[in-house]
Amino acid sequence: MFELLFWPFVAGLVLTGIHAYFGLHVLARGIVFVDLSLAQVAALGITVAILAGHPVQSAAAYWYALAFAGGGALLFALVRRHERALQQEAVIGIVYAVCAALGVIALDRAPQGAEHIKQILIGSIVTVRPQEVASLALLYVAIGTLHWLLRRPLLEVSFQPVLAAAKGRRVFLWDLVFYGSFALVVTSSVRIAGVLLVFSYLIVPAAIAGLFAVTVRSRLLLAWALGAAGTAAGLGASWAWDLPTGPAIVAAFGAATAAVALALALRRAPRLLPVKILSTAAVAVGILLMAFPQMDQPWLDALEHAAPSFQEVFLTPSEREMRQDSVQAITRASAELTLLRAREQDVRWGTTQMATEKQDRLRQYIAARSEIQAGDQMVLTELRVQARARQRWGLGIPLLLIGTAALLLLRRRHDPPAAGN
Repeated sequence: MFELLFWPFVAGLVLTGIHAYFGLHVLARGIVFVDLSLAQVAALGITVAILAGHPVQSAAAYWYALAFAGGGALLFALVRRHERALQQEAVIGIVYAVCAALGVIALDRAPQGAEHIKQILIGSIVTVRPQEVASLALLYVAIGTLHWLLRRPLLEVSFQPVLAAAKGRRVFLWDLVFYGSFALVVTSSVRIAGVLLVFSYLIVPAAIAGLFAVTVRSRLLLAWALGAAGTAAGLGASWAWDLPTGPAIVAAFGAATAAVALALALRRAPRLLPVKILSTAAVAVGILLMAFPQMDQPWLDALEHAAPSFQEVFLTPSEREMRQDSVQAITRASAELTLLRAREQDVRWGTTQMATEKQDRLRQYIAARSEIQAGDQMVLTELRVQARARQRWGLGIPLLLIGTAALLLLRRRHDPPAAGN
């Protein structure tokens, strides 16, 4: 695990280092989707390179992408000069939509167009090579050094545009420096991480850091820490559950954002709001369970999956025994079918030799075993129906009564006292 995920993690740290910094600028300027738009412009450049016969990871594709992204950067720098007449965020959205549509149209003409779209969106960070990480790190160090040397005017133009104008700063020139370097960063990152992951590295750490820190330096340090933690969590989830690496990291950032938002909402909410929410939920699920016992009940499914005995409480002894036998049979059949299908794949790809007659028997046995497993699954489905019919009243009514009683108590507590008391 360590050998496989080490360089993707290092690549994530490199991406976090530069994108968290640019994310602070982007949020201060109020152009949240500029990264997504520039990434899509760069992706359109890669698409044109593919149509010209160049591989996705080739140097030619990179220069095509950089040329397109540079054009987008120049456009965004020009648009800011006319912010009052045409909002910059509107132009950013239009550019994204148009480039995405043109990319789809172009890749529709290319061989394996769907695969190219997938690669551009989610990238291939898990297969990144040490040489790619090193070259990316050197490039970003150079860009970071440039921004450090020019930090005063760049920070003023992003965070204090009125002050920058009052000082006579040449805003267009500094916008051109910002967007040009940003386009170079986005183009280089998209080749490895894909559009969605690049956007997540840019916005999520910087946005969360802005909730807890005030100064640019403290926000940047916190954003770096959050980016490293999100990368580690996403890579760990990808390894543990065999998930695509890029989307797993994006999902980890999304979970972090949701957790922070929920924590802040609960912190600022009235003290009894969680009780009110739980009581209302109890009333709702109780009514749904009584009215529609056979509909999907995700909360009940999850509870029974975590604790199978919860369903067995509502089954008779014979039904309980039948359920346990079916579960054991399905477990054995799944393990056996996994081995048999792996053997069938080996025969199909020529890594294992087997006579034609034996291959036919193997396929027939797999089909028969699958039918038996499906029959055991039908038994579980029927037993679930029986349990739901009893849970309809055994759970539905208590949930409804408990939730209603809690809501009445909360209402009584907040009702004003009667006049004269």
